[in-house]
Amino acid sequence: MGVQNNTPRASPRRKSTTLQHLFDLDSKTATGTNGKKTGTANIGCSSSSNLENEEILSSISFCTFVFTFTDPSECATQQELKRNKLLHLLSVVKSSKKPLHDQVMSSLISMISLNLFRPLPPPSNPSSAAEFPDDEDHTSTFSPLWSHLQLVYDILIRLVINTDPKLLRGYIDNQFVVNLLALFQSEDPRERDSLKNVYHRIYSRFTFYRSFMRKSMNDVFLHYVFETERHCGIRELLEIWGSIINGFTVPLKEEHKLFLMRVLIPFHKTKGMQAYHRQLAYCVSQFVQKEPVLGGIVVRGILRYWPVTNCQKEVLLIGELEELVENIDPDQYRKLALPLCLQITRCLNSWNSQVAERALYVWNNEQFVKMISVAMEEVFPVVVEGMEKNLKWHWSKSVRQLTENVKVMLEEMDPVLHSKCLEEIELRESKAHQAEIKRKEKWDRIEMAAAQHHNQHQFLQPPHFLCVSH
Repeated sequence: MGVQNNTPRASPRRKSTTLQHLFDLDSKTATGTNGKKTGTANIGCSSSSNLENEEILSSISFCTFVFTFTDPSECATQQELKRNKLLHLLSVVKSSKKPLHDQVMSSLISMISLNLFRPLPPPSNPSSAAEFPDDEDHTSTFSPLWSHLQLVYDILIRLVINTDPKLLRGYIDNQFVVNLLALFQSEDPRERDSLKNVYHRIYSRFTFYRSFMRKSMNDVFLHYVFETERHCGIRELLEIWGSIINGFTVPLKEEHKLFLMRVLIPFHKTKGMQAYHRQLAYCVSQFVQKEPVLGGIVVRGILRYWPVTNCQKEVLLIGELEELVENIDPDQYRKLALPLCLQITRCLNSWNSQVAERALYVWNNEQFVKMISVAMEEVFPVVVEGMEKNLKWHWSKSVRQLTENVKVMLEEMDPVLHSKCLEEIELRESKAHQAEIKRKEKWDRIEMAAAQHHNQHQFLQPPHFLCVSH
């Protein structure tokens, strides 16, 4: 590009114009005394590079204009032209074998910031996340800007992957990371997914930002759990955290244990937990797998935040507890067996058949049964009584059938203790029946005395016609 215009001319002192002379002249100007190429080649490459940079800067400049896709005055041709310019910039970033020029990099980051860091529209339905946590259609609003935003995110992630973090540090700073984090409030799931990839790549490569990025995400979580309970990107942020926790070394740092206790466990109390429970349970299980001694803290924390009226959450939490039992330190079995069985028994007595059935299926877990066997004397009376209540009173035939199966298993585990528990239940019921009879007899006496008192009062009161009016 432009090399022919910069080809050195022959010296005017030379009058010979033979072909050999021209070859010799070109050879001298194209090579130095060391045999290295200079002159024409360097000038040509420099000119080519400058023109290429000017072309890139021109494309970047055009892409700094942000289309709304809602304004009727916007030209569709210009929108498509911007998309083509973004595609061109993406190909440049992908194919670049060397770092981009400082001016190009600075302009490119500024263009990315102008396109991404924008005011987000207000929530389309603020209560939808809690009311329809499992239905993506109720919580998603697709942005009309996505045809441009998608390419901008692709450019950014390519920059992060292909460029040395030390070179990018001057352009992607703490404020840039905070602005990215704020975009997780977007209702467009496509944007949140791109953000998740970019944010995780930055965390992975920019090791000097890791502590700051963890703290920033913690602030978002705490604000959500204890103040608003409204945020569109909790699921994606927990997915990032799942990958981060997976990379923690053992023994765990105190900072990470505090995150488990102060952030992850309180997540179980939120109304919208169903929307991100899978990601939350994965994060928690990673901690327990790395340090099984933390299992006791997690189980007691979940039991503390157990829902009262939300049956869907109960089903999810029963499943999470069952998975946690697989990784809990066996030394904690005796401490956890009774509180865990108390909650499972309450669930199997639930009038909601899904909750009751899910709690009964826990007894198929060998590790759970092993935990119970450690504290049989404490646990059996609670469990056997719960089984007998189901067999007598539960409305669901399937629940009664499952209860019968578990009862057979309990009898086989310890027939003597099971019989003893049944005798104690019969004795308590007999005493309760006797107490009920005495209570009824006492009330009958009170009612009889009240009736006698009423009749006596009526007998002593003079007739109306004897009353003297004043």
